[in-house]
Amino acid sequence: MAEPELLVEVAGGVGRLVLNRPRALNALTAGMIAGIHSALNAWRVDDAVASVELTGAGERGLCAGADVRALRTAIAAGEPWLDFLAAEYALNAAIAAYPKPYVAHQRGYTMGGGLGVSAHGSHRIAYPDSAFAMPETMIGFVPDVGVSWYLAHAPGELGTHLALTGATVNATDAVLVGLSDEVAGEAPASELERDRAWIDSCYATDDPAEVVGRLEEHSDPRARAAASDLRRRCPLAVAVALEAVRRVRRMAGLAEVLAQDLVLARNLLGRPDFAEGVRAQLVDKDRNPRWQHARLEDVTRAEVLAAFAELAQTV
Repeated sequence: MAEPELLVEVAGGVGRLVLNRPRALNALTAGMIAGIHSALNAWRVDDAVASVELTGAGERGLCAGADVRALRTAIAAGEPWLDFLAAEYALNAAIAAYPKPYVAHQRGYTMGGGLGVSAHGSHRIAYPDSAFAMPETMIGFVPDVGVSWYLAHAPGELGTHLALTGATVNATDAVLVGLSDEVAGEAPASELERDRAWIDSCYATDDPAEVVGRLEEHSDPRARAAASDLRRRCPLAVAVALEAVRRVRRMAGLAEVLAQDLVLARNLLGRPDFAEGVRAQLVDKDRNPRWQHARLEDVTRAEVLAAFAELAQTV
């Protein structure tokens, strides 16, 4: 008999949620999202539950994100795929507003949707082996699940750098940018602080082509490496991610961010870039996506704004 994807139990006054797909790095399925939300709703009014604790099965990580391969398949089949993301974002909002302590153990890989179910909690605990990222621009999408709220409010342009490049950061840097509260164990050295000068300098513009140009011309080899990384990512997604982060800075709270995320999902995920990005990274794994735009400079302002269409009616 197959193991359940989500383990739910109450012990010692703690409602325990265990993401239980270790072979898939605990990637979130629709069933897992529904199960977490159902348990939280039940425990909200259960006096026997004083707090909630989230962990991931296995040794590799809490959760590497949502099951985007399944999402790609659903889109190709013409299924109501947006329902999956609407449910996921509703769960993110519920976690953020949860009235009881919600403790998330961000061990190992904690990325994409894994941050959605952990970063919005009241107690976020990172570990020396933690690895955090929002890598969506590599699959033709943008950071979602409300995480751009933290990226937009991170010191200087650190969050902008992470949103566009999808760079992986350690536990210390997760605390620095607001994705975690503390490191349980010996904290690694901050890499973002080391690179803060060139990051703040190169990303301080609203023009994505100017960002990559500044990075390519910078004297620091790490800045030029970031430029090379940006060049490999989906040009339209990078441009939209920059616009999204800038808009989040003017928002009042998470509800507006999640509403924007849903609009961007509706307008981007049905495009060929998403299917191609998932193919290249997770299906064929040739790491050679063929994007609709050859270069970031080819993306027009009109195309970026079109990704935000209908936002006024949705927010």
